[in-house]
Amino acid sequence: MAQAQSIVQEILDYSSRADPYPLYAELRKTPVAEQEDGSFVVSTYREISELLHNPQLSSDVRLQTRPKPSEAWSQETPEFINLDPPEHDRLRRMTMRHFGPPHRPGLVDAMRPELAAIVSDLIDGFAGKAQIDVVDDFAYPFPVTVICRLLGVPREDESRFRRWVESEIEVMDYDPSLDPPETLQEGMQAIDDLHQYLGGLLDSRRGRPGDDLLSRLAGDDGPDGRMTDEQIVSTANLLLVAGHETTVNLITNGVLTLLRHPDVLERLRAEPGLVVSLVEELLRYEPPVQIVPWRVAYSNITVAGTVVAQGSQVMLMLAAGNRDPDRFHDPDRFDPDRRDNQHLGFGGGIHLCFGGPLARLEAQIALSEFVRRVDRPRLTADPPPYRRSPLLRGPVHLLVDHG
Repeated sequence: MAQAQSIVQEILDYSSRADPYPLYAELRKTPVAEQEDGSFVVSTYREISELLHNPQLSSDVRLQTRPKPSEAWSQETPEFINLDPPEHDRLRRMTMRHFGPPHRPGLVDAMRPELAAIVSDLIDGFAGKAQIDVVDDFAYPFPVTVICRLLGVPREDESRFRRWVESEIEVMDYDPSLDPPETLQEGMQAIDDLHQYLGGLLDSRRGRPGDDLLSRLAGDDGPDGRMTDEQIVSTANLLLVAGHETTVNLITNGVLTLLRHPDVLERLRAEPGLVVSLVEELLRYEPPVQIVPWRVAYSNITVAGTVVAQGSQVMLMLAAGNRDPDRFHDPDRFDPDRRDNQHLGFGGGIHLCFGGPLARLEAQIALSEFVRRVDRPRLTADPPPYRRSPLLRGPVHLLVDHG
């Protein structure tokens, strides 16, 4: 057990961020590993899939005992991904009525022209620059712009949203042993400012409703009733932070992977239709969400012959499962032609990422246009610097020379 604990600590340590995959391979030797603190780490595909679909494993953040940056953080109205049925199911249904299938099946696909226009404008901005930062100049502004349009945020306020998101993400990564208290204070203030802004925007939509998501949620009289104002703001925040950050990582990891595999880059340039399967392989090979931290067992659960005791906390290592050789042939090879690619990139079960269709389309358009329009892109440094989080893993900057 001590060995497994040290592997987990190595994975979480920043020094392993650039390439955690050899450590994940070592971890898979013990599919369900009990840690010294009584928690469990699960690292193999079959066992992760089983637990993602197991109703005895709770996602309710209010049951979790792991420390939070502050009491203010823990007192927020939880997003529905951090709740269990029936609360989770009701709030998710209400959101999906206005976000996608089955009630608005054409919503995401109808956004294709607008997404393409946003990407085109961003790439136009590369002109005259011998070097670009794929994160700052491309992958970061794209999804935040998209989510602002979905929510009905006025364009003149989009820059404020970006600052709020950056501060909120810093709070997610906050480490009191490394960061000054001002970082936490600024982040908590940003969260409060963002929630107040969204609440004000929601109030304005009641008087003048539009076709944006906030308007539709505020006016929903469906079979599940209405969300409270706090629940609407919480759902909007979920879209803004969780949906944005994962898409940034997916696009950035995609560009990095293509530059590391120039043969695949050239093939995508010649075969644009390859991008659909290529994005699915990216979700397996370099998933933007690597770890689902700290779910809680409602009752004793037996997994791979190991009893996870009631009340135990469980960490699901999605990135390890995505490279499990018992599920994927030659799993450490990036193969856009891979078949039967049922990856864990968007999780699974009732908490399967409901923004997955939009994230997929954003990544497909971004990578296709980047490859088509950016001439002779070359990495400045490999590996690039990574953000601190081992959960939402991606480069904090990705400098690329071109032309």
